[in-house]
Amino acid sequence: MESFQGVITDIIFSNEANGYTVARIKNDDYVEVITGIIPGISAGEYIEVTGSWSIHEIYGRQFVVKQYSVVMPTTETGIVTFLSSGVISGIGEKMATRIVERFGTNTLEIIQHDPERLLEVQGIGAKKIGPIVESFRENLGVKNIIISLHKFGISPRMCIKIYRKFGVNSLDIITQNPYCLIDSVVGIGFKIADDIASMCGIEKNSPFRLEQGVLHVLKNAMNDGHMFLPEDILLDEATRVLEVAYKDIESILYDLAIDRKVIVEKYGDFNIVYLSSCYHAEVDVCSNLIELISTSVKPLGIDLEKELESFQEDNDILLAENQKNAVRAAFNNSVMVITGGPGTGKTTTINTIIELLNKNREKVVLAAPTGRAAKRMTEATGKEAKTIHRLLEMAFDADDRVIFIKNDEEPIDADVIIVDEASMIDIFLMDNLLKAMKSKTRLIIAGDVDQLPSVGAGNVLGDIISSDMIEIIRLNEIFRQAQESDIVLNAHRINRGKDIVANKEGTDFFFINRAGDSGILSEVKSLVSGRLSKYYNLDSLKDIQVLAPMRKGDVGVTNLNSELQEILNPRKNEWNELKLTKRIFRAGDKVMQIKNNYSKEWENERGTNSGEGVYNGDIGYIYHIDKSNKEMYIVFDEYKIYKYNFDELDEIEHCFCTTIHKSQGSEFPAIIIPISWGPPKLMNRNLIYTAVTRAKNLVVIVGEKKYLDYMISNNTVNDRYTNLGYRLRKYRTNNMLEFDY
Repeated sequence: MESFQGVITDIIFSNEANGYTVARIKNDDYVEVITGIIPGISAGEYIEVTGSWSIHEIYGRQFVVKQYSVVMPTTETGIVTFLSSGVISGIGEKMATRIVERFGTNTLEIIQHDPERLLEVQGIGAKKIGPIVESFRENLGVKNIIISLHKFGISPRMCIKIYRKFGVNSLDIITQNPYCLIDSVVGIGFKIADDIASMCGIEKNSPFRLEQGVLHVLKNAMNDGHMFLPEDILLDEATRVLEVAYKDIESILYDLAIDRKVIVEKYGDFNIVYLSSCYHAEVDVCSNLIELISTSVKPLGIDLEKELESFQEDNDILLAENQKNAVRAAFNNSVMVITGGPGTGKTTTINTIIELLNKNREKVVLAAPTGRAAKRMTEATGKEAKTIHRLLEMAFDADDRVIFIKNDEEPIDADVIIVDEASMIDIFLMDNLLKAMKSKTRLIIAGDVDQLPSVGAGNVLGDIISSDMIEIIRLNEIFRQAQESDIVLNAHRINRGKDIVANKEGTDFFFINRAGDSGILSEVKSLVSGRLSKYYNLDSLKDIQVLAPMRKGDVGVTNLNSELQEILNPRKNEWNELKLTKRIFRAGDKVMQIKNNYSKEWENERGTNSGEGVYNGDIGYIYHIDKSNKEMYIVFDEYKIYKYNFDELDEIEHCFCTTIHKSQGSEFPAIIIPISWGPPKLMNRNLIYTAVTRAKNLVVIVGEKKYLDYMISNNTVNDRYTNLGYRLRKYRTNNMLEFDY
């Protein structure tokens, strides 16, 4: 084995997941290529590598690294290169040269142990010393942590978070109790902490492990939509996951309840257990809704019935009686719900309410749970709609945890808030919205209760409706124009558990029977590659959206994206293609933003217009890939160009195909739905109903009829353990549940 030192000049390839890296390293006399498991290194760092030389059949001579360590350069040339590489804040090449000219090979020793002497260098004042020293020490500390923690499978990015939380004591703290990372560092869960604990020899029945294991089971349940678990189910699952005695779990659950990390309630003849955060969110939503119900409404400043008639005449429309009732309810209640399926006039009803509220001189604010849903609301109403997160002015605290600027101390300035697509609102978002409302602000909740429930915990819309405590207006009349669409008619047939009507002459709804995943895949590819676009004058890339029930399998999202990319955007050249570990991005690819990023800046092509914000569910197209600067440019909304650094690409995914869940709140000219057999939990009526109602002009379902029939007949909504509806019904009687610790 051979060793040598040098400065990293550039990273050719890096896989953060496993640490495999290809880089160039420069010594005083030569530049070489190194490969191997070298996690967390970046250009400008000085390292020592140990390994052996090899000849790659394509790339030639390489040094295969077996061990490496971060070291300090010992020559003046090396020190200048290191200081000016960008890893030390506030030092460029000219400043680095002046520092080394003053202190020579003692430079790094001076910075680390006697930094006040930097004042001897021209251009360095007292204010500049602090950032230089802090940056220098953090760089050293982080690199040592990265090297030490890589064996535990912790990524370099996560190591930086750990170091900033625990500093130089990071390794000692982690080896003594790795479970402390779960509550201290965003992104580290029980599995990673448990793997570290196992490597460190921590016993299975350690109180640290048992406590976090029970909380882990409850968090998994929350991620599946549940607000709580029955105690016996929790104890059984925790015993299985932790592989310890049942009595040990019972004991630790008691301790968690005493510490208020969980809340245990008596419910009938058995106990139920909440995470503290879930419990308080559910109770607060209930109490705030009850307070809204009890709030008197603003006196009318208009003749509502007269204005209602005038609005219909001015817009040449005739509202159904239930639509009129919805308008009246909006003025007579502090909180109400409007629910209805496609074609029942929900948009017209909301537009009428907005118009008359404006005539009543009330400030109306519109919101929806996702960016796509907010854009649809904006298009439908002609008024600006924001995501609820943006309305609440979401931000992050020092520990990267979500906070909201708008709250009970700084509420939203509005007389009326109208929220659409409410089936997608989870308990935590509703909790924060209600807390940010002024005492006299009214709330109008609109949504289709038959669509999929929220991805997050709770079943807020369903629970509110089932409670019968709040004014509910159900729009159930399908209007004549909508009746001409088989999409609308089939959506309502599916909702009633009836078979679809498809393939009629002049229809907008087709079913193509194909057996097996290979047959379904072949048909979907054929439809996308030109058949639909030619017959219906559609743009295959922009107008047709494939929606799959699941991600895995030949007709799942992952494989379909790969297959459809080769059809819709095949490889043209190497310079505008980026190969990652499991994905290939090309200029022209259809992609989806999968995280809200409110500060992401954009500008148009000429630079004459600019703004910020891109949202979860937004669909765009890769405009350009700049490999030299590690940047990708993506166009959203046809003219907004966003720049993504390569390390930000976890915010986007391909969208030639997406999941039905991810499509909720969106609308597409044409959709293709491949249906194969999948987990019974997924194969239900809610899912196929949600998919069909995403289409504006055309639906094509491809698959075996027996699987479609199963989904339509399977009305087993995955029951969620929630108590919001129960609390709403019981609240006024003071028959609230009692704690049982």
